[in-house]
Amino acid sequence: MSERPQAGTTEQAIIGLLGGGQNVTFSHATAQGLMFIVKDQSLVDLGQISQMGEVRSCELADGTLTVSLGNTKEDQMASKYHDFAGEVLENVGGLANVKGLTHCITRLRFTLADEGKANTDHLKDMDGVITVMQAGGQYQVVVGNKVDDVYDTLVNEFGVKGAGEVPADEGQDDPSGEKTDLFTALMNTISGVMGPSLMGLAAAGMIKGIISLLVALGLMQTTDGAYMVWYAISDGFFYFLPIILGYTAAKKFGANEFIGMTIGAALVYPAMVNLATTNEVVGSLFVGTVFQMDYYNTFFGLPIVLPAAGYPMSVIPVILAVWVDSMLEKWLKGIIPESLKGFLVPSICIAVMGPLTYLLIGPIAGLISGVLTFIAETIYNIPVAGAAISGLVIGGAWGTLVMFGLHWAIVPVFLNNFATLGFDYVSAVTLIGGFIGLGQGVAFLIKTKNKKMKDIAVPAVISQAIGIGEPLLYGIQIPSKILFVQNIILSAIGGLILGLFKVKVYMPGGMGFFTFPSYIDPANPGDLSNMIICFVVVMAMMVAGFALTMVTYSDEKAGFAPKGTQKVAA
Repeated sequence: MSERPQAGTTEQAIIGLLGGGQNVTFSHATAQGLMFIVKDQSLVDLGQISQMGEVRSCELADGTLTVSLGNTKEDQMASKYHDFAGEVLENVGGLANVKGLTHCITRLRFTLADEGKANTDHLKDMDGVITVMQAGGQYQVVVGNKVDDVYDTLVNEFGVKGAGEVPADEGQDDPSGEKTDLFTALMNTISGVMGPSLMGLAAAGMIKGIISLLVALGLMQTTDGAYMVWYAISDGFFYFLPIILGYTAAKKFGANEFIGMTIGAALVYPAMVNLATTNEVVGSLFVGTVFQMDYYNTFFGLPIVLPAAGYPMSVIPVILAVWVDSMLEKWLKGIIPESLKGFLVPSICIAVMGPLTYLLIGPIAGLISGVLTFIAETIYNIPVAGAAISGLVIGGAWGTLVMFGLHWAIVPVFLNNFATLGFDYVSAVTLIGGFIGLGQGVAFLIKTKNKKMKDIAVPAVISQAIGIGEPLLYGIQIPSKILFVQNIILSAIGGLILGLFKVKVYMPGGMGFFTFPSYIDPANPGDLSNMIICFVVVMAMMVAGFALTMVTYSDEKAGFAPKGTQKVAA
C-alpha cells in the first residue's frame, strides 16, 4: 500500500472544502496524494483547495477530485530531470499555457493555449533538447530517450496535466479557437489512440518474430512449452488488440475506460469469433461485390454481420464504437440524476453498444476496411510496376511522413492488411530509411569534428540501431539537410527494389535488427527467402548510406563547422 503523503490535517481540511464528510462517499490515498468521490460537486471549493500550501495540483471531473500533494523536503529531493523539465515548462509558456501533455518515444507533445508564448529559440538551444516541432496542433519538444523521465517529472513535480487528464477534444482546436481541418483531427485521433500501445505492439512483434526465427532454424518446435508460452503472450497482444484499443480510445475520447475495454472484449468474445465456423450462412449483403458480407445469425431479425474470422486484431471497429459510446455517455450524464449515474450510465452504454457495434458499426468498419484493402491491392497489383511504385513511394516518403506525423494516415492500412490478409506489403519497406540512417550516423561520427553534434550523434546512433530513429532524424539528418535528402533518395531506391521482389511482412512490431524475423511467414517457417531478400537489400542500402556520407559529407556543407560556441542547427 502506498504511503499517504501529507495526510491527516490536510485531508481533513480538504474534506471541509468538499462540503463536509456528508458529501464524501469515498476517499483514498495514492502515491502522489489523495482522491475523493463526492455526491454533489457543486459544493466543492476547488479554488481554496488549489491554494493550500501542501497542494501541488488538483482536478475535479465527474464527481472525482484528485489532489497531488508535496512538501518542501520532497521538492528538494526532486528527480534529476527537475531543473531540465522546469526550464522546458517555463519556455513553453509556463504551466498556465499548457492545456495537456502526452509523449511518444522521443517527443514531449504539448497542447498549448497559445504557441506564440513559447520560446522556441531558447528551447532549441538547450542542452538535452534535440529540436522543436510544431505539427498537428501540437508543440513537440524532442528530448530523446529520456522522454519518459522528463514527462513523469513534468506531471508529478510540476502538476502538468498528463495524457489521461486531457479533455476529449484536446488537440482538435487551434489556440485561436478555430477548428482544425478534418485531416489534422483524424491524425490527432489515430495517434492519440494508437500511440500509447506502440511500445507494447513493438515488443510483442519482436518476441513473435524471434520465436518464428528459432522455429525456422530448427532450434525450437511449435509444440515446445517455451514456444507456446511466448507465442501466447506475443500473439495474444495482437489477438486481443481491440480490448487494448478500447482502453486507449476511451482515454482519447473522454469515455469510461472500462466500458471501452468491454466493447473491445465483446468484439473478441470466442462464441462470436467462431460464429462463422459453428453456424450456417443464413444470408448475405452486397452480393456480387468486393464488399459482400455473409451473416450467420440475427438479432431480433436484424443480420449480425461480421468478418469470417471475427474481429481479433481489428482496429477500426473498436475505435468507431468507442467514439459513439463517448457521445452516448455524455448525453446520458446530462439527463440522468447524479445519484443514479454511477450504475445507470455504464449499464445503458453496454446494453446499447453491444448490439449497435455488431449490427451497424462493425459492418460500417468492414466497408471502410474493404475500401482500404481494395485501394492498397489495386495499386500493388498494377501489372509489372505496381509493387515497385508502391515500394518507391512509401519507402521514399516514410521519413517525411514521420517527421510531420502524417504516417498515422496509413498506419490503419497496415494493420487492416495484417487483420484481413495475414501479411502486409505496404509497410514492408518502412524499415529501410532507419537502416540507411544507421549507416549515415556511423559515417557522421567518423567525419564530424563538431563536438556538440558528436555528443548528440552517439546516443542517436545507438537508438537507431534498436529501431528508434527520431533522435537521429531530428538531431542530425534534418539539421544537416543533405543527409535527410540522401536518406529519402536511398530509401526510395531500396523500397523500389523490395517492391520488385514483392517482399511481405507478416507481423507488426519489431524494431531495429529484431524487425527481420517479422518477414518470416508463420504458416511456412522453413522458408526464409522473403526475410533473406529483405535483409540483403536493407544491408546493401545501409552500406550505401555509409559510403555516400563518407564521400560527400563535411561539417562546412552541413553548417556544423565549429565556430567558437557550438550551436545545434534548427
